[in-house]
Amino acid sequence: MVGKYMPLENYLRDLPASQKEVTLGFEQIEGILNNKLPSSAYEDQRWWEHETEGNHRNTRSWSNAAWRIKNLDVNAKWVKFARA
Repeated sequence: MVGKYMPLENYLRDLPASQKEVTLGFEQIEGILNNKLPSSAYEDQRWWEHETEGNHRNTRSWSNAAWRIKNLDVNAKWVKFARA
């Protein structure tokens, strides 16, 4: 299913296999998505940590691309992804 977070999935999937981590600011992610993140992404780290089932499309976008969240700083507005 094509959705709001598919551009992020594609971005991560298209990174070189040699790249094991990537840190993205929330604004960078919004640029990739060409869309705003929900306010909950800026306010609560639980938005980033949802399970991969159900309606949590944001998490599936990076897990589908074989990445996981390694570090996160909601206050500084960045997330570090690592290959799963």
